[in-house]
Amino acid sequence: MNLCRGNDTADMWSSLKLLLATMPSSLKHPAHVPMWRGAKAAYVLIALCLFPLAIGGYWAYGNLIPQGGILNALYGFHNHDISRGLLGLTVLLVVINCLSSFQIYSMPMFDLAESGYINSTNKPCPQWLRSGFRIVFAFIAFFVGIALPFLTSLAGLLGGITLPVTFVYPCFMWLMLKKPEKYSASWYLNWGLGIFGSILSVAFSVGGIWSIVDNGLKLKFFKPS
Repeated sequence: MNLCRGNDTADMWSSLKLLLATMPSSLKHPAHVPMWRGAKAAYVLIALCLFPLAIGGYWAYGNLIPQGGILNALYGFHNHDISRGLLGLTVLLVVINCLSSFQIYSMPMFDLAESGYINSTNKPCPQWLRSGFRIVFAFIAFFVGIALPFLTSLAGLLGGITLPVTFVYPCFMWLMLKKPEKYSASWYLNWGLGIFGSILSVAFSVGGIWSIVDNGLKLKFFKPS
């Protein structure tokens, strides 16, 4: 269970690359300079938000935290101790976070649809069509979430399998492209981070499998809980 929670935290960190990958770049104004600055600022902000929440949540609930995270624990253990206004504000913040993160995670799909239209017609994508792409994709995502509600049970396993895309491949790609001097500081750093990311991927995948075995996988269609 703890490995699955760690995987959820790691997935939050990896989502940043989706936003930074959409920054425009040219020979005169390369994107890697503002991208690096944005990455450092964003990761510091993510750490300031996630680590206190993860550490405080585990300190308060430990292994008693229910399926669904701290929000469910808040309702399960403190429903009669906290005012309705504070509980409502907490849910509102979660809704805002979900709406905002959906836009970030969906950016590659939006960009792919718009690029396909521009390449096929040689015309700029109008605003109404861009809005249409977003509405259709949101409907498809909503339909899949309702039709296949058991996909959340596979989140830990899938997250562990895809973790190398963010934490392993970039390190080894940098070693292949830059070819730093053997046994130098950057050589040790990238090899160490790549191996550490591989270990995390295996550990999170094992945690996801263990969670499925321990809790079971109920294949229910069109029956969201």
